[in-house]
Amino acid sequence: MLRWIALVLILILIGLQLKLWSGNGSMREVDALRVSVKKQTDDNAKLLQRNQAVGADVLDLKHGDQAVEARARTELGLIKPGEVFYQVVEQPAHAGSVLPPPPPAASAGSP
Repeated sequence: MLRWIALVLILILIGLQLKLWSGNGSMREVDALRVSVKKQTDDNAKLLQRNQAVGADVLDLKHGDQAVEARARTELGLIKPGEVFYQVVEQPAHAGSVLPPPPPAASAGSP
């Protein structure tokens, strides 16, 4: 009788271990959910930071003429009456290193 009880208890223990490591709600699944929650928390923090920056921009645009003027100048290229606009165009970095072709060589011998 005692052998049967011990056998049943061992089988129950094995069944519980299998459920713990491989079943629904197992340790593997819990770890995967923890990683997923951590990633989502990080994404939420980044988005919250971005939303706060956009909110600050909105407040600046609503309450300050300087922000509107700065946006008009940088994004639209607008200037005030009486100002002169100069645009400086820089050469690409690789274009400066290219030398122009040499002039054609004159033939040394004449017949």
